[in-house]
Amino acid sequence: MLNGNFVLAIDQGTSSTKTVIFDENGKAVARGVEALATMYLDGGLVEQDPEAIYQNVLASVRKCLADFLRNGGDIRNIRSCGISNQRETFILWDEAGKPLYNAVVWQCKRSTSVCANLKSSGLEEIVRKKTGLLIDPYFSGSKVIWLNEHIDAVNSAIGSGNAFFGTVDTWLLYKLTNGKSYLTDHTNASRTLFFNLETLSWDEELLALFGLSRLRLPEIQQSSSTFGLTDFEGFFDTPLPVTAMIGDSHAAAFGEGCFAPGIAKATLGTGSSILMNIGPHPQESKQGMVTTIGWSAGSHVEYALEGVIVTCGATIEWLKTHLALFQDIKETEAMARSVSDSHGVYLVPAFSGLGAPHWDMTRKASITGLTFDCDKNHIVRAALESIPYQIKDVITAMEADTGIALQELKIDGGLTSNGFVVQMLADLLQKPVVNLGFPEVSALGAAYLAGLESGVYPNIDYLRKLGETHITIYPDTESESVQTGYRGWQEAIGSVPQIILTH
Repeated sequence: MLNGNFVLAIDQGTSSTKTVIFDENGKAVARGVEALATMYLDGGLVEQDPEAIYQNVLASVRKCLADFLRNGGDIRNIRSCGISNQRETFILWDEAGKPLYNAVVWQCKRSTSVCANLKSSGLEEIVRKKTGLLIDPYFSGSKVIWLNEHIDAVNSAIGSGNAFFGTVDTWLLYKLTNGKSYLTDHTNASRTLFFNLETLSWDEELLALFGLSRLRLPEIQQSSSTFGLTDFEGFFDTPLPVTAMIGDSHAAAFGEGCFAPGIAKATLGTGSSILMNIGPHPQESKQGMVTTIGWSAGSHVEYALEGVIVTCGATIEWLKTHLALFQDIKETEAMARSVSDSHGVYLVPAFSGLGAPHWDMTRKASITGLTFDCDKNHIVRAALESIPYQIKDVITAMEADTGIALQELKIDGGLTSNGFVVQMLADLLQKPVVNLGFPEVSALGAAYLAGLESGVYPNIDYLRKLGETHITIYPDTESESVQTGYRGWQEAIGSVPQIILTH
């Protein structure tokens, strides 16, 4: 029998929706997962069916509630719901709630020419100063401009003031409340190119420059606040309050405990998103980071810098599938440890260019430093080492941008199981690295924020105590060899590639 109060958390991602129910101790007691289809079309277009996203969420919630009941839970003890969502993906719909077009996914590159035009018009500096973002197809705004220019139904609806814009959180809330709630939170708003970081509101000047003055936009609230009531189309006898909405990377940072300046999180996945809390005031990056909202609750807003590493775990996957250096990625830790060092070998994983803080998208991947006494273990070790090296590059740039020193790094993602990578991170940064060891960190962050608003979790200090059980890896005091290796990495990043690799 499950006792106490619970929070339902929905993590609506690009490839699936995960729903998790958490208890008062932040422990997951029920789960439900539902895969979501994505349309990859010619010309770099990436879309999803808006109605399918909504039905996908309902299916995931249904599975999770069934699991909760099987485990002895009482649905009446679920106090609130939190939603985390794939960032930058958006939907446009009309007054009747009918989508005007498919959901345009964050991966979509359709607005490359729009971005080029905005830059040539001299808007790059004003956009960066107001929004903290770069003019890039990654963010929602340029793709809204593209739809307005190319899709008649969208152009007509925007022109008549009958086009409602929403990121996935807003669309789900609108559907779940039958159109009663048209809202978003600070984090999702801050990824659109429409949001002013200083005023915490939509920027009318930018919207006018983009030709989108008549676009309908949701009201903006704190990430942890009451957004509306829903019975999930009959799943609940009494409507459940939605008390948190937040972008998934921000939710992960909150779930991992990035509550104060200098605490950062890094996702060790295919690529890597690194978010560092920089406190209650925005700071401009001079080194290729974007400034964003970390989270907000009550009257408190925490800002963050974000740096994106293009290739992280994908490097290791490439060694497996294209070079066949091992059969299982789990073998790589032992392979790396089988040699005393990388023997001066460096793998620069610029398969799709280099991301933050270098932003050299023309760079190709390379291996340098090979000699006849090197073997595959040296290459594997160099590949693993490239992950901490890139994270160190980003953290160093963030510290230089803000004057805020890293306190500790929280990590999540598949590669956190690789002890070699994790220990090297701690040694290189000379700071504690905290491994949550929990796959659903975005759902956990949404649950924490929802529970703060609904009273399931009393305060941030209580959440800090829940995080004390996480595994902390401390730096080795004898880490000079790692620092020497990093100096070699910096030379490799700036050197002429000796062996060119193609993806």
